[in-house]
Amino acid sequence: MSTQQIRVEAHTAASPAEVYALLSDGSTWPRWGGFEAFELEQPAPGVGGEGVGAVRAFTSRSWGRRIVSRERITELVPDRRLGYALVSGLPLRNYRASVDLEPVADGGTRIVWSSQFDGAESPGSAWFYRRVLQRFIERTAQALGRAALEQAGSSR
Repeated sequence: MSTQQIRVEAHTAASPAEVYALLSDGSTWPRWGGFEAFELEQPAPGVGGEGVGAVRAFTSRSWGRRIVSRERITELVPDRRLGYALVSGLPLRNYRASVDLEPVADGGTRIVWSSQFDGAESPGSAWFYRRVLQRFIERTAQALGRAALEQAGSSR
């Protein structure tokens, strides 16, 4: 079994702080990320809210099925990075991801969304999930960049 890896880049004229504000606030994801709903299922231990250790649930639909993906926040670096690991919702082993925000010379942001997993519950299906997730992450990263720019424009 080999590790499946995905790496997606998107660009926006919004600043890393503007992108991070949306990325770190799960309640905004249904507005821009193609999700039906968000729920903070478990606040971060000790600090509450969407800090490290919090479990966020995102509801979406795919092929007519309702999917609830639960993700634990594993890392937060303000305006630079959000890391998370899948708790449940997809039949993948050891799924983890990070979204890195890199400032670019023109004042915008390069969004680098990387993920990996160690296979799927159904033998031989890891390649399928990698392809589906690749497209999904591409759309989501691009939508994040657009939403951050729109929000930045309305607050400037």
